[in-house]
Amino acid sequence: MRNADAIHTVQELCATVQTRSDPREEEARQAAHRQWASIAKPLDSLGLLETAVEDIAALTLNHNIDISKRSLILLCADNGVVAQGVTQSDYTVTAAVARNAGQNRSSVCKMAQVANCRVVPVDMGMRDPGPIPGVLDRRIGNGTGDITQGPAMTREQVERAVLTGVSLVSELRDQGVTLLATGEMGIGNTTTSSAVASVLLGRPVQEMTGRGAGLSDQGLRRKLWAIETAIARNKPDPDDPLDVLAKVGGFDIAGMCGIFLGGALCRVPVLMDGFISTAAALCALRLCPESSRAMFASHVSAEPAGRLVLDALGKKPLIAAGMRLGEGTGAVAAIPLLDMALSLYADGTTFDTTGIEAYTPQGG
Repeated sequence: MRNADAIHTVQELCATVQTRSDPREEEARQAAHRQWASIAKPLDSLGLLETAVEDIAALTLNHNIDISKRSLILLCADNGVVAQGVTQSDYTVTAAVARNAGQNRSSVCKMAQVANCRVVPVDMGMRDPGPIPGVLDRRIGNGTGDITQGPAMTREQVERAVLTGVSLVSELRDQGVTLLATGEMGIGNTTTSSAVASVLLGRPVQEMTGRGAGLSDQGLRRKLWAIETAIARNKPDPDDPLDVLAKVGGFDIAGMCGIFLGGALCRVPVLMDGFISTAAALCALRLCPESSRAMFASHVSAEPAGRLVLDALGKKPLIAAGMRLGEGTGAVAAIPLLDMALSLYADGTTFDTTGIEAYTPQGG
């Protein structure tokens, strides 16, 4: 496997991921399918949980699945578009939540404790945060530019952010982590995510944009104006995901894009969270279709475009609970479901031991 540290451009990264196919993937998938079929229950009766286990087996080239060491990467960054009144809160909230996460006190930290998942907060580019104990410093810049006035970042910055995400996956993989979840914290990032998704999917801004953290009608109008203005001013190229990220995205989205690419490179399954996370995954998919094998959908966001982006990714969510908290809470919520499925997969009563005749597929 090519080491992530030896990759210096996103182009090199995508070329490496594209050549990562291995005949052992299908062997592992079929072995996992046979394992499920041997368990004394109706065929395919755990639905998407069975599919997820088989997909993890294929990705990791091993049907003996171990996801016991898991981490959530919580990417924190600020967005200059907040200056346009597109949110209820200002940028100081980003640092406040990051500070709580560094002390293991944020919302996702409490949920992650139940899921036995370590939370790894990362500063990708918060605005004037100062040192925050417990938060990794991977800063690309001091917040992004206001996308209504010009690009969010430079091309060089977006490449650095994507490769930073890849490096984070590599670091955690080397620490023995076998399952990753994605999370983000950044006031204004539903605005940037809606802009990115609208451009990549060629859909109207109104269709891709929601109220985020509870905007009023007036606030929603400002948000729609900001996204439409940003797209018109910056003219992001929908055929170039890096251009889209640089012009209307954010450091957090670009970093998460790298996490999905890194998952494919390092063969570590990555759980998507909600709308912002799936917008990042869509960027990764457009950059490198093979990265899809590392992407696992946790839930469908309550944001208007949540289902649309999942459909574009070709992914089905394990959970539909109307969640929109962010921070990776949806991704963490899916981990116990996978644990329960794997407890049956690894140690379930088989047809051989029960004396029950095995189910067989029935035609017609």
